[in-house]
Amino acid sequence: MKELLLIAVGSALVNNVVLSQFLGLCPFLGVSKNVKTAAGMGAAVTFVLTISSLVTGLIYQFMLVPLELTYLQTIVFILVIAALVQLVEMFLKKTSPGLYASLGVYLPLITTNCAVLGVALTNVQKSYGLLEGVVNGFATAIGFLLAIVIMAGLREKMEYNDIPPSFQGMPIVLITAGLMAIAFFGFSGLI
Repeated sequence: MKELLLIAVGSALVNNVVLSQFLGLCPFLGVSKNVKTAAGMGAAVTFVLTISSLVTGLIYQFMLVPLELTYLQTIVFILVIAALVQLVEMFLKKTSPGLYASLGVYLPLITTNCAVLGVALTNVQKSYGLLEGVVNGFATAIGFLLAIVIMAGLREKMEYNDIPPSFQGMPIVLITAGLMAIAFFGFSGLI
């Protein structure tokens, strides 16, 4: 249990996928304009990351390794992630058309979100078992959710600030992301 807790805290805070590893920046910067949309994207990424960690772990452990096809892991992982994103997309389109429309092009981009593929490959590289891999995937997704919601909240507040013209738009967003990364660096002493 202690090892699972260390994996969870390490994945969510210490090695935050966005702010420490710099993976998944496209949806992080593109969808973090308001908190509601950011939370929706974070929830979708949480679902995809958790389920893909489970499915890719099963496929790797019970198909690719026994058949000595581990060299196909990246292709197989991408196919699994793409299928899961399609399920999420169909579900959101049916149940929450507003959120589906607000996520726009960024929802299908979860398929190519390097954070999702990065977690599947990290699970293999660190030789995580099935439970450890799922905990790593879920905690990484919670870290992504935390980072994108914080960024969205900060961006909503920045709309009312007097920002010099040369820093308006993406420059101030990148500066804010850099400051958030520095703040998250403070968690490095936890583990």
